[in-house]
Amino acid sequence: MTETQNKPWLKNYAPSMQKTIDPDQIQNLVELIDQTCKKFSSRTAFSNMGFEMTFAEIDEASKKMAAFYQSELKLKKGDRIVMMMPNLLQYPIALFGAVRAGLVVVNTNPLYTATEMQKTFADSGATAIVILENFADKLEQIIGQTSIKHVVVTEIGDCFPTIKRTLVNFVIRHVKKMVPPNNLQNTIRFRDALARGATLPFKAPEIVNTDLLFLQYTGGTTGVSKAAMLTHRNLIANMYQMLEIMKTKLTEGDEVVIAALPLYHIFCLTVNCFGLFSFGSHNILITNPKDIPAFIKTLEKTNPSVMIVVSTLSAALMNHPLFASLKLTRLKATVAGGMALKRSVADEWKKRTNTPIIEGYGLTEASPLVSCNLLDGSDRIGTIGLPAPSTEIRIVDENGVDVALGESGELWARGPQVMKGYWNKPEETAKTLTPDGWLKTGDIAAMDVDGYFKIMDRKKDMIIVSGFNVYPNEVEEAIMQNPKVLDAAAIGVEDAHSGEVVKLFIVKRDASLTEEEVKKYCREKLTAYKCPKHVEFRPDLPKTNVGKILRRELR
Repeated sequence: MTETQNKPWLKNYAPSMQKTIDPDQIQNLVELIDQTCKKFSSRTAFSNMGFEMTFAEIDEASKKMAAFYQSELKLKKGDRIVMMMPNLLQYPIALFGAVRAGLVVVNTNPLYTATEMQKTFADSGATAIVILENFADKLEQIIGQTSIKHVVVTEIGDCFPTIKRTLVNFVIRHVKKMVPPNNLQNTIRFRDALARGATLPFKAPEIVNTDLLFLQYTGGTTGVSKAAMLTHRNLIANMYQMLEIMKTKLTEGDEVVIAALPLYHIFCLTVNCFGLFSFGSHNILITNPKDIPAFIKTLEKTNPSVMIVVSTLSAALMNHPLFASLKLTRLKATVAGGMALKRSVADEWKKRTNTPIIEGYGLTEASPLVSCNLLDGSDRIGTIGLPAPSTEIRIVDENGVDVALGESGELWARGPQVMKGYWNKPEETAKTLTPDGWLKTGDIAAMDVDGYFKIMDRKKDMIIVSGFNVYPNEVEEAIMQNPKVLDAAAIGVEDAHSGEVVKLFIVKRDASLTEEEVKKYCREKLTAYKCPKHVEFRPDLPKTNVGKILRRELR
């Protein structure tokens, strides 16, 4: 039996995407960091707010952090540590230090509410955290309900030279008043941790590529908040898969890359912090991409060759008057992920920059890349491209049987980038992973005659707000704690700015409940992008005969 007879989904794959990568060519990501920092030592690795750090400087600082974690905090291989900050130079330093020490990193959105933090920290069993002081007040509220014993606190300017550091930190704290007061006890300053680490011994733990590296929290394919267990091998594989695609257009050691999406998000984490880093690229960390005028000024000063974006961010840039005079003369590639790319945005971006936006597809459970369009200029807007190297995609019916070419069904993916499973949730893992390694994405897709895939309908309930996943049950659970609410259902509705926003349908228990009360209550329980922008009161909600809410009818 031939391979295509045995694997019918392979028969239409484009030859250019039937390449393979070797996920075992390095043993762990420590090797990658060491090799990269040695190879590109004097080049700029990361910059932020105009200050640059070379690969050698990142290497040295991350070793200090590793020694501090191990020798002072007594953290052992496999212990969980939370990273909670926006894109700052401290992020790769703290992250790479944790990788060197064999720790398991729990990436956390710094905009989480105290309630969301508590759930994540308690579930992960994390015992340490590196957190920006702007969010320390929320940690103070819930730290007693977690296992966290060690708190490293950083300020925005901690990696800048003395004068700039002093000025930036003063403005953030006293002028912009962005640091709420807190009384956290026994914290350690980030700069003190580096200073102590410089004097402490470090013994490199033995790390194999099947060891756990990240607990990356996601609603997953079923909507229940849980952590995808990603190993060193998963990240190594996905990094090489991406580079196999990118190197057709990019030059090693010569790219200047905009990292505007948060590093705690799996997309930017893998693409920027590991993939393009290992390619010797200069990653420009954008701390606040919502400040569009400042962002455009950064683009003007740095003239990047690569931009990693989401559709809504590209639209926001082009809608600002300053963008009209911007000359991106070095731009080679713009890669969009996190949410569906709107054709109008893609067309306008190409017109304005003379560079196409390349769209791909992925999910946290796949580290994240599953498929991508090519960088050769062949525009297939509206598709998610071709399978990444060493990745198989098949389209199946509800019985797991392959459908005919062109027919739609659930997209299943298999490859070395697919997660180990969900942390402490074997039943959820069994629902999502088959015994032979297929990841059931829950997305409905079809493959055309050229081997390109198109998403016909995404996970039926998930809402994507500016690239971030919002799961209706989380919003519903939050508002149902309000004693004035009898029943609730959340859906996503189109929005010109965010792609989608949350709309909440509510059945009142108390007739006095108002829309503003609902929104205020949600703001106290949920991160801003999860909060409803629209509220509609109804006498009842459509349900199945077993009581399940019919969100499709509400949509």
